[in-house]
Amino acid sequence: MTRTYWAAGTAVLLALLFAAGATVTAASDSDGDGTSARAPGLYSPDAGFARDMAVHHQQAVEMSFIVRDRTKDEPVRGLAYDIANTQANQRGMLLGWLDLWGLPKVVADEPPMSWMGSADQHGGHTGHGTGGHDAGGHDAGGPNMAGHDMGGAAAKPGALMAGMATKEELAQLGAAEGRDAEVLYLQLMTDHHKGGVAMAQGCATQCKTPAERDLARGMVEAQQSELTLMADMLKQRGAAPRG
Repeated sequence: MTRTYWAAGTAVLLALLFAAGATVTAASDSDGDGTSARAPGLYSPDAGFARDMAVHHQQAVEMSFIVRDRTKDEPVRGLAYDIANTQANQRGMLLGWLDLWGLPKVVADEPPMSWMGSADQHGGHTGHGTGGHDAGGHDAGGPNMAGHDMGGAAAKPGALMAGMATKEELAQLGAAEGRDAEVLYLQLMTDHHKGGVAMAQGCATQCKTPAERDLARGMVEAQQSELTLMADMLKQRGAAPRG
């Protein structure tokens, strides 16, 4: 248990350091006016991942703050603090990139996770524009409004994106106490991480911005370590991941 926790903590620390370097790299690739010379397009995987993962991370931060008030168990509270701190920092960087690219943080006609497209067996993807650039130097492209498989990840009824909790589940977490809160948090966060890993793997494959791909790979490594840790913590409490 201790070894697993330290392994997860190390992965989280590396992801934070990686992300900090990625932000500097992204900034150094910009023009004098602070915008990238080849900024990703509005509906590109780079922009879509930044928007969707920022929302995905925000719920993880919210759930982590909830459980810290519902239990006195230090291992769970420590994990919740690490997740909240890491994902809040990563969320800030994702939103910062959108600002650097001159792109909005919300696009009304973009379905969640539509940027993931339909990956073929050779690792390619479809449904993301013509490959040209607009007058502002952004990659051209449009939303893939139908037929995408979201990288094999699907949202459950009532949830915005794969892995995300529903409003009812968040209410249950807020009403639970002690062991019940710990188990529900670990189960909800396990689902959340599985959805997050699928999204990050999609960016690692499809995103064109090197710094963002590196950040996505760091997310995959850190969250997979935390998945192992959470499975052990659930087992200690006589429970198991859902589904």
